[in-house]
Amino acid sequence: QQLPFSHPSSAIPPSLSCRTAVVSEAMKFLVESGGAEGNAGPSYRNVLAKDTGLLQSPPGVDCLWDLFRASVEKYPSNPMLGHRPVVDGKAGDYAWMTYREVCDVVIKLAASMSNSGVKQGERAGIYGANCPEWIISMEACNALGVCCVPLYDTLGANAVEFITCHAELLIAFVEEKKIGE
Repeated sequence: QQLPFSHPSSAIPPSLSCRTAVVSEAMKFLVESGGAEGNAGPSYRNVLAKDTGLLQSPPGVDCLWDLFRASVEKYPSNPMLGHRPVVDGKAGDYAWMTYREVCDVVIKLAASMSNSGVKQGERAGIYGANCPEWIISMEACNALGVCCVPLYDTLGANAVEFITCHAELLIAFVEEKKIGE
């Protein structure tokens, strides 16, 4: 997918890192909305919203589930989640699920959660790398009003165990290769 800006490597001066060049280019889309205070830096907002104050949700969008549902209704055939299947050690072309296809899986997963006794306000953990299944699990939680608790493996096994125990998770979605952990 085309980004709103691009930097051919030949256009980046050798004295600048790639990150610096991308950040500088991205800044043209931002305006400072608040000065630095204490030990916090300035805040920024999209240049298109510089004079509008805080953005308000559209009517009928009161939670993340409403936003997802409205997106499915508005863009049912648009690609939503993609992944690159690995074949013979090489990443292939992106395979996409549409908003409607994702919603169908989310509804089935939410029904399974509900039938298993998971109720609004309870907590579900999600343990794994960012992937379509992570988003699907999160949206199923949103559908039921279940609090989604990310379990970050980058913090180590002790942190995952600590969060799992202290968050009082009722259910957890775990990436297959992480089940042993």
